[in-house]
Amino acid sequence: MSQLNELELQHLRHLIGTHDTAFQKLQTYAQQCTDPQVKTYFEKSAQDAQKTKQQLISFLS
Repeated sequence: MSQLNELELQHLRHLIGTHDTAFQKLQTYAQQCTDPQVKTYFEKSAQDAQKTKQQLISFLS
C-alpha cells in the first residue's frame, strides 16, 4: 500500500474521531432507551460505527 500524504492522514484522523464520537453517543442512547426495537437499532449502529473506526485505523499501519 502506498504511503498517505499529510492531507489524507488528517482526513483519516478526522474520520476516525467522528466514528468514535458516533460510537460513544449511540452506546449512550442505547443504554438510556426503553423501547426494545429502538435500543436494538442504537446498539447495531454503535457496533457498525466501531467496526468502521477499526477499519479506518487499519489504514494507519
